[in-house]
Amino acid sequence: MAVYHILVSHFPIALWLTAYLFIALRTFSDAQIIVSLEKSIWPLILLGSLAGAIAYIIGLQIYPWSAITQSPLGRNHIMLATWTLSYWTVMGILGFKLRRHLFEGAQKWIAFTLGSIGALVVVITGTLGGSLTGTPSLVTKSLSYVGWNVYTTFYIPTWMLAVFVLGAIVLVVLGFAGRRYKN
Repeated sequence: MAVYHILVSHFPIALWLTAYLFIALRTFSDAQIIVSLEKSIWPLILLGSLAGAIAYIIGLQIYPWSAITQSPLGRNHIMLATWTLSYWTVMGILGFKLRRHLFEGAQKWIAFTLGSIGALVVVITGTLGGSLTGTPSLVTKSLSYVGWNVYTTFYIPTWMLAVFVLGAIVLVVLGFAGRRYKN
């Protein structure tokens, strides 16, 4: 299963980072060719999310849950993979809904910033996966320079996860309420 996960996980990485490249190009250029690339950003992100979900499911089947969660590196990789998949999926849905006005005015800088965060999370998630397979990269070493030893774990108390879920629900409700208010 590990071979399949490694193989499949490169598809969302390529799709999401290509979408980020197009977001960056569109942020800094109004050239006609770049504007035409804008239409492909959201399908790339959503196809990446589909491939990411498949990679995620395969990845969870590599090791028994009790084994992978005992490893700080394993926990970090699972946590970052969850964040990455969620982040890019939400970014794709929101970007698709707002696509007509996303690169106007200040919104293009918001899209660029969110895309940059998403690209960074993809890179870190892939780095953790590489470290799990025994092939750490220079990114692993770079993360240690900013104070994060990837072989230790993040600690998020269970109550904090509940706060995250509650916050997500509140944001969805506010989004629907704002949509009704606007119409």
